[in-house]
Amino acid sequence: MSSSESPYIFDEFFTSGKEESISPFLKKGSRGWAKNLSLKSSLAAGFFLLSAFITKFFMIDLSHLFLLLVYFLAGTPALLNTIEDVKNLEINIDVLMTLAAFLSFLIGSQMEGGLLLVLFAFSGAMEDSVTKRAKGALINLNNLSPTTGMVISEEGTLFQKSVREIDVGTHLLVRAGEVVPLDGKVVDGNSFVNLVHLTGESVPVSKGTGDEVQAGSRNLDGTLTIEVTKTSAESTLSKIIKLINEAQGMKPKLQRFLDKFGKRYAMTIIALFFIFAVSLPWLFSLPFLGIEGSLYRALTFLIAASPCALIIATPTAYLSAISACARKGVLLKGGVTLDAFAACHTIAFDKTGTLTTGKLTCTGIEPMGTPLYSIEQAIGVAAALERHVTHPMAEAICTFADAKQIPPTALTQFQSVPGFGLQGMATIDGKNVPVKIGNEAFISPEKPLEKQGDMISFLQIGDSLYNFRFFDALRPEVKEVLSHLKEKNLQVAMLTGDHAESAHAVAKELEIEEVYADLRPEHKLETVSKLSAEKHLAMVGDGINDAPALTRASVGISMGEIGSATAIDASDIVLLQDDLRLISWLHAKAKKTMLIVRENLTLALGVICLATTPALLGAIPLWLAVILHEGGTVLVGLNSLRLLRK
Repeated sequence: MSSSESPYIFDEFFTSGKEESISPFLKKGSRGWAKNLSLKSSLAAGFFLLSAFITKFFMIDLSHLFLLLVYFLAGTPALLNTIEDVKNLEINIDVLMTLAAFLSFLIGSQMEGGLLLVLFAFSGAMEDSVTKRAKGALINLNNLSPTTGMVISEEGTLFQKSVREIDVGTHLLVRAGEVVPLDGKVVDGNSFVNLVHLTGESVPVSKGTGDEVQAGSRNLDGTLTIEVTKTSAESTLSKIIKLINEAQGMKPKLQRFLDKFGKRYAMTIIALFFIFAVSLPWLFSLPFLGIEGSLYRALTFLIAASPCALIIATPTAYLSAISACARKGVLLKGGVTLDAFAACHTIAFDKTGTLTTGKLTCTGIEPMGTPLYSIEQAIGVAAALERHVTHPMAEAICTFADAKQIPPTALTQFQSVPGFGLQGMATIDGKNVPVKIGNEAFISPEKPLEKQGDMISFLQIGDSLYNFRFFDALRPEVKEVLSHLKEKNLQVAMLTGDHAESAHAVAKELEIEEVYADLRPEHKLETVSKLSAEKHLAMVGDGINDAPALTRASVGISMGEIGSATAIDASDIVLLQDDLRLISWLHAKAKKTMLIVRENLTLALGVICLATTPALLGAIPLWLAVILHEGGTVLVGLNSLRLLRK
């Protein structure tokens, strides 16, 4: 295959998370055979096992041939894996199952041994399928990630180039229907793009000259020329893929315990098998061989006590939950985050940019004293000064003036004083008048002005004074979100560096009783540390100014925009859509995950406890122990898949 057809190098493909059946290094005719190969092999072995069982009643030689095929198809992979594990001095479930199958063959229970191999191979294939579905979000993102980009040279010619070799500043052409390969800024063209794979939100977003587009966005209708702003390793899509990989690698305490427990448990069960095989004839006067013998009962115990279902009980559940969250636009730093969030009793919110939109609205203007100029003239002067800057208050005043259809007053002079305000000369009623707008220190440095609240801007026209009042609008969904959280018996608090009066006004409207205002970054950090120790606190912030608090909280949830490195690094959970409603959904998902894990463990332990003692007493035959063991494993995997539902 040519390099243009296959942008992968050999080892890069097998670390990409993609299924081997789509490998560019396989011929087309081989890919069909490679897809779901373990499942096909186990089903074929099952067919031959059934044929062996039927033909043993009238054609014993043919039955033996079919049974040989069963051991070849299902037993060979198990034997090879076991040899590899033994070489590495690793005694695990695979070793235990392979030992049980071939011991069954040696004691004359070839059918039971074949059944064990078939069901073990089938449950292994099912486990792989569950894991792939649980990792579906990551695999989809890998599929989404282009490996090449269409570069526009300085001469205007087009050529493909690997995304790993494309530098910042390179111009790329993205046609309709294509996926944006790297983060960039549109320098030419207009189009709608779909960000569903990045944010979970399928509503198309319009992009034009000057707009930023993220890697992984699908261009829907027009053609875009973008200038690359981030390399492949730094792109939004790469960060998300890295975060999901880290999440799947960060195991909760219970899962880490079961991983260590599995190896010791397998060795203990193998030791008990030999002890029971030798001691039962002495204790109960049993024969050593035969279906009533100690070896048969010990082997049945070995299979019944094998913890396959127990070992996969937690990883499949957490992987499914992480995948469901990723598809919803919620990125987690591991299953441990779900445990911590489910245990939280209090959720604290930052105010500006989290509970509120962060976009100011001018609510009105009031004269201070007896002014010489009308309100309309004051608004015109303020709009004339503020249209030269991009401050949030400036944008609010200009929008306020436009809504009242008041044109800006003509200015003959203009000056910006950083950190204080704006000043100049305005032509009013044919006269040049000095004008200033800004904070109290700028307008009246010697005499304090009367004011209420902290979101006020002062305007001075000659000797006349006015004040503009602003309001930071609440997010439209915030009341609904807080109501749902309170219904779940979660306490809600507000932590903000804003003025106490402004904070309490917002808290009163949202019915938040616990308010911490006027917090400097260090004070906010102290407050979060204290609350986290007392109440298991989840902190929701914008992921930039609140980074220290997000890090210190039991669970940090960021409202950072896509691609914000601060949001990803500082928090445990990233809401890609900035949608607070997902917090309530995520808390329910965390609780559901804990419930599924408990159900899986109960089912797995129940099968072991109910089957092991009867197996030693001869009440359970070998074939039933096989079905109980492998059936429990399949049921645990299928139960975990329930968490994939959004």
